[in-house]
Amino acid sequence: MENLIAHFWTVSTLTNLIDILFIWFLVYKLLMMIRGTKAIQLLKGLLIIIIIKLISWLFNLRTVAYLTDQLFNWSVIVIIIIFTPEIRRGLEKLGRMPVFLPVRNEQKDKADQLINALDKAIQYMSKRRIGALITIQMDTGLEEYVETGIALDADVSGELLINIFIPNTPLHDGAVIINNNQIEVAAAYLPLSESNAIPKKLGTRHRAAVGISEVTDALTVVVSEETGGVMITHKNHMLLDLTRDDYLNYLKAQLEPSEDQTHSFLTNLFTTPNWRKGSKK
Repeated sequence: MENLIAHFWTVSTLTNLIDILFIWFLVYKLLMMIRGTKAIQLLKGLLIIIIIKLISWLFNLRTVAYLTDQLFNWSVIVIIIIFTPEIRRGLEKLGRMPVFLPVRNEQKDKADQLINALDKAIQYMSKRRIGALITIQMDTGLEEYVETGIALDADVSGELLINIFIPNTPLHDGAVIINNNQIEVAAAYLPLSESNAIPKKLGTRHRAAVGISEVTDALTVVVSEETGGVMITHKNHMLLDLTRDDYLNYLKAQLEPSEDQTHSFLTNLFTTPNWRKGSKK
């Protein structure tokens, strides 16, 4: 038995295992990056072409096989042309990783500025019962939903967020989407959830916040127009009726860079989200 184990557990076997795990990891991260973006539609199209190719091999359809081969030959160039902005953003994100550039302090300062702006806006709107829906992009792209809104490309500030959601103004209806401390768009449309876990008393804003958390890892803050209550949705978690201390602690935990980036990354990688309802502690 020991000889058998020694035969299979060699340096070559270990190298192959690491190779397979690394490829799996890259594929996983790629799928997470394109979730919620128009790239997922392209991926579906490529899968259909692959299925057609397999069918052509099975039934010896030479013309169909030739056409699919041509599609594959040109697909790389087409992908580069179509997704140039996404490729650039991905490379920029890779370059900002702590492995290449130790910018933790800068990231923390930016996160604190964002949290302070959100706090100022939430406090103002909650006291006056002004409804608001604010979505913060995390790892998963939100381009599909950004395209439905009105572009702003403005720095995040409490005053601007408050002004956007003032009732009866052109931008108040819909979601604000924030990415890299910039308000990308306002009045964006988010998918509505059909989950039975949502209390009946909650309205469209709350269902939109839950809906975006079901398909992406975005963090969304909702201020209720009826009660002034604050809700956060994130990774299929719904936290209701949060106090100021509650939502500030949660925002800091999710937006500020942690001391151990690797531990946090692996935790997110191997954690399976599920529905939970939170409330005031």
